[in-house]
Amino acid sequence: MENNENTKQRFVAALTALMAAKPLDKITVKEIVEKSGKTRQTFYRCFQDKYDLVNWHFERLAEKSFLQMGVRLTLREGLEEKFRFIKNEQVFFAAAFQSEDYNSLVAYDYECIMRFYTNIIEKKTKRPLDADTRFLLDMYCRGSISMTAQWARRNMDLPPEKMADLLIQALPEPLEELLSDLQP
Repeated sequence: MENNENTKQRFVAALTALMAAKPLDKITVKEIVEKSGKTRQTFYRCFQDKYDLVNWHFERLAEKSFLQMGVRLTLREGLEEKFRFIKNEQVFFAAAFQSEDYNSLVAYDYECIMRFYTNIIEKKTKRPLDADTRFLLDMYCRGSISMTAQWARRNMDLPPEKMADLLIQALPEPLEELLSDLQP
């Protein structure tokens, strides 16, 4: 019997194959199930919907990249890992970043990085974010995700290292002071 992780990966593979031919928002769960060779019941045991599947796959990326910043990677290294992972799965992420659904990858990525950076800053300062820092972080996270999505949709024309450098250069000075010294 196939384990849950392998089953989820089969759904990712099926969705990726379907995304090569049409936009994520036009793909149905029925198509994913048929392509994977699994049942609809199995799909819904694993995921709420196709966007939950996309976000689950993105979470694997997060665990290997930006969630490792300050643990085993610097800020730059974590961003580079994130962009390499996205680039290695270009078909999947280019299509996923096209979606405008309320449960889209853009929305999920924003929640992940906003929560992650907030936790780092609050841990470092030992206090909740003040209004100005929250505003700057919100603006930076939204801009970062917008540029990541744009990069993914335009065939990832910059190398992952250049994307990481540009996102670090875009950090507002108060955030740079709080985040740039992340060390493993």
